[in-house]
Amino acid sequence: QVQLVESGGGLVKPGGSARLSCAASGLTFDDYAMGWFRQAPGKEREGVSCINWSGIMTYYAVSVKGRFTISRDNAENTVYLQMNSLKPEDTAMYYCAAGPSCGVRWSRGNDFGYWGQGTQVTVSS
Repeated sequence: QVQLVESGGGLVKPGGSARLSCAASGLTFDDYAMGWFRQAPGKEREGVSCINWSGIMTYYAVSVKGRFTISRDNAENTVYLQMNSLKPEDTAMYYCAAGPSCGVRWSRGNDFGYWGQGTQVTVSS
């Protein structure tokens, strides 16, 4: 049974930082690209970042590029999202997902077959 478990969310002040983790089990982790997605109330799901199986290739939404960094540790079956310079508009539920690749349309999330339950990030003073 595949499980993706996110952690690291919480309340952060504007300009602050947070690091999300996603621990995977039940799958051959380095067979999968990993993505981070987010969804705010009343908004569509948004692709935040994607990392290929080896960690060499990374992709970011324009809205987070230069502020967020995705990484993975295949020995630990874990993917991370380091978030710096957080803004109130980053407030959302953040989900990790596993898929075959960071294809051209990765940000839609449609190719990602496994999803975590999400962790809430709230950016507010």
